[in-house]
Amino acid sequence: MEEVNVVQTKNGTVAVASAFAGHQEAIQDRDHKFLRKAIGEAYTGIEYEDGGPFGAVIVCNDEVVASCHNMVLRNNDPTAHAEVTAIREACKKLNQIELSECEIYSSCEPCPMCFGAIHLSRVKRLVYGAKAEAAIAIGFDDFIADALRGTGFYQKACLEIKRADGNEAIIAEEVFQKTKEKFRMF
Repeated sequence: MEEVNVVQTKNGTVAVASAFAGHQEAIQDRDHKFLRKAIGEAYTGIEYEDGGPFGAVIVCNDEVVASCHNMVLRNNDPTAHAEVTAIREACKKLNQIELSECEIYSSCEPCPMCFGAIHLSRVKRLVYGAKAEAAIAIGFDDFIADALRGTGFYQKACLEIKRADGNEAIIAEEVFQKTKEKFRMF
């Protein structure tokens, strides 16, 4: 008889994990297969001089929906990281803005921008290979959160962040109240 582990979270959701023999190994083999594809994308991006050595693959029901690499240099777009590019392609291909049935495999731990995009797209699972420190070690500045706080040892850019004063801040906030009836999230 297979063993079943039930875990209840703080918000009341219940997760059930099966522990039958071979289950974890099958998941690990599957993860390695898609992670190798993401790593291959990282090499492809370097070969074509499209951007940094990062790759990402989005999978739905064990089928690759999008397989992309960093396109920052090719597109002259600092937001064209592998994960963001893959999310854009997957959303276009699936004709939807949420990817709750999908998983993303990234060759490297996502930067905060990519993690934000992953979160906003509602991807259900993220598997990554290298730690961010591997990218930082060759010159990438991915501790954006530290840069925003001004505490980053590795930060390269200085950015002043200020909320607008006076009436403009109030007018900007009114956009949300004035349009809430016209805009539907999902």
